[in-house]
Amino acid sequence: MSRSTARTLTFAEAFDLPLSVDLKTAARAFAVCPATAYRLIHLGRFPCRVVRLGHQYRIPTASLMQALGVENLPVYASDIETGAESTALTNHALYEQEDGQ
Repeated sequence: MSRSTARTLTFAEAFDLPLSVDLKTAARAFAVCPATAYRLIHLGRFPCRVVRLGHQYRIPTASLMQALGVENLPVYASDIETGAESTALTNHALYEQEDGQ
């Protein structure tokens, strides 16, 4: 990935991550290049837990999120809107049912 195309993970991308990520993805999350991430691992200063599997490094997503200060699931406006619409429809149906009795 060239420097011009490298970018930090968005909030939505972070919540779509699998249980563990590769070092390149973790480096993006911390807005550092992979070489810096490797250097931090070798110095024992990478900001979250790192698991070595053969020649690969894997970072547990839960550890990554905690290091980023994101420990709870976000609430999206679309989820709130959907919930409000559902509640409104349910309440409307209940009022109509009461009026019909």
